[in-house]
Amino acid sequence: MATMTSGDNQAALAAAYLSHLVNERRLSSLTCESYARDIAVLLNFAHETSLDQLRIHHIRRFVAQRHGKGFSGKSLARMLSAWRGFYRYLARDYGYACNPCAGVHAPKSPRSLPHTLSPDEAAKLLDFPVDNDPMALRDKAMFELCYSSGLRLAELTGLQPRDVSFSDGAARVTGKGGKIRIVPIGSQAARILREWLKLREVLIKPGATALFLSRYGRNISPRSIGQRLKIQAARQGIGTNIHPHVLRHSFASHLLQSSGDLRAVQEMLGHASISTTQIYTHLDFQHLAKVYDAAHPRARKKKEKG
Repeated sequence: MATMTSGDNQAALAAAYLSHLVNERRLSSLTCESYARDIAVLLNFAHETSLDQLRIHHIRRFVAQRHGKGFSGKSLARMLSAWRGFYRYLARDYGYACNPCAGVHAPKSPRSLPHTLSPDEAAKLLDFPVDNDPMALRDKAMFELCYSSGLRLAELTGLQPRDVSFSDGAARVTGKGGKIRIVPIGSQAARILREWLKLREVLIKPGATALFLSRYGRNISPRSIGQRLKIQAARQGIGTNIHPHVLRHSFASHLLQSSGDLRAVQEMLGHASISTTQIYTHLDFQHLAKVYDAAHPRARKKKEKG
């Protein structure tokens, strides 16, 4: 086991950790980018103080400064989690004796419900013509699949044609931490996917492996998918801030409203803990509350009196 001193190159340690996340833990590129940003914040805060000299009061001060700049408790909790993982790695591979992030908690902030589309809005978003436009056909296939199967953005970009089974009506998805799960594909998504796969064979360039390609025949980037979705939402007259995760949230909310099966929704989303999935029960209650306020005689009278 190597031993590091205060004069060691901190950037090199961070680079080694990020390499560990990619090659050993096999985290997605998006997750690794998030870790890289959080570790960069730590190195910036530490400045002249070496990592092995940081203590709990330093970390608390860093978190307080970040909170004072308006960062939410959720963002700070994610950042602290990245820092703890970094120090666990330093302890394992470089003999660090102290994890200054242990015991430091982010300030609590109100839990915000994820934004979802209504079923009508989702239908409106996806109801656009493709005509003879290859990119419109690709976009429709991507968005239908994302909404049909509740995929994360990294899962969508990571799919390959071999992961899709039309005979089973399902896709093999690699989720967080390299965990594999099988998700169903709806009939609308399957139909448009078949059309896209025919066109993909014409567009593909050497080295491309992804199910969805750019207009140049290369693997499409997550950023491009987000941009295309925003453009399509604007064209369809949906004025809210739409991003790919909204389709995943909408999938979960609509499925739970229809089935009431929380465990099944958890499995399809690939959540490790059911407590993560339970937030969609709050969305379901919110929907029911709106129906009550609009329809129940007592609710109407109360509102009229108010």
